[in-house]
Amino acid sequence: MVNIVQEISKQESHTLMKTSEVSMMQLQQKKDTAEKAKENPFSDFNDLEILAWYIHEQKHANKENDRSMRTKKEYESEIRQFIDAILSHTEAIGVDIDEIRGQSLFKSLESRHLRRYQEWLMTESPYVLERGPYSPATISRKTTVLKSFFRYLYRVGYIQDNIADGLRIASVRKDDRPNRDLGPQDVVKILRSFRNINHPVMFSIVLVLTATGLRNEELCKLKVSDVKKDRIHGGYYLNVVGKGNKKRQIPLKEKVYDSIRMYRYSRGLPSLVDSPPAAPLFTTSRGTAFSPSYLIAYMTKEMKKIEAELEGIEVKLTPHVFRHAFAITSRLGGADLFDIMRSLGHEKMETTMIYLEMVFAREKNAVNQWSLGVLDEFI
Repeated sequence: MVNIVQEISKQESHTLMKTSEVSMMQLQQKKDTAEKAKENPFSDFNDLEILAWYIHEQKHANKENDRSMRTKKEYESEIRQFIDAILSHTEAIGVDIDEIRGQSLFKSLESRHLRRYQEWLMTESPYVLERGPYSPATISRKTTVLKSFFRYLYRVGYIQDNIADGLRIASVRKDDRPNRDLGPQDVVKILRSFRNINHPVMFSIVLVLTATGLRNEELCKLKVSDVKKDRIHGGYYLNVVGKGNKKRQIPLKEKVYDSIRMYRYSRGLPSLVDSPPAAPLFTTSRGTAFSPSYLIAYMTKEMKKIEAELEGIEVKLTPHVFRHAFAITSRLGGADLFDIMRSLGHEKMETTMIYLEMVFAREKNAVNQWSLGVLDEFI
């Protein structure tokens, strides 16, 4: 058993290469040739090539409507981690492959292997043994990526069986979701604390995230040219490209715009008027654009400077939490649910509902419908 998997490991070591190294034009030509010969379009593909095609295939005439580069990297990372685990922890996972099919790891796997991998990932993987269990949301994401990939391989005929059914359902229950609720009073406390210690950088980041509902990566990608003059309503707005390359225009309140100017001044950057249009709007102390991971690390570090003032705020203060604060503050201010959804750039109302779950739960509590009664003396 082990020898067979070791043989696959030798043959498939190239699968751990980055799929971006594969020429999509060459793959298209190979696919076209197979179709012309009335064969399965992917009959001549190997594992690396089918993985590259799955991740980078252009499905829309307008490339901007395809998966974003961030999504592609996430998918590739999850699938490559799976491959690496299967080849590196064969016995622990229980990969009892009896026959190599077409010199392919993907074609040699069966449903039980995916189930065993999922169980190993949750209970005995190095990450779990060193750091503790994955969150339900993380397991759900990993399961979704693998299930989507192997269902695709089955649908296009690259593998013979729908082995994705071996993965157990890993949905996230409402009670499993991390608490990300941050109300306007909490945001005010944070802003005042940074203002009191004269920290315009963090003040601006928190204010912009809260007042725009931007995603972490959206803020990191902003350029000077994305700040536009609003010729219709006056003031300024941000031209934002979000998930799926969907564009939206986000108005900037006057004080939010002023905080951006103060941010750049405190960093020693040129004014918006004097800056190159392609320059990053928000920069690190070195003048480079933030990466999403670095922004999280930076905010975590800087939040410690006002730790004493944050007593009572139990939420982990990441960029995403302030996106939730935008949704909550908008709802408390009377905004329509559909408007909040569009402002956040959500495709589904259900996603926005998750952001506002606790707000709705309190709004709809029966106690809010009590009329005058004998308890009025005490409540």
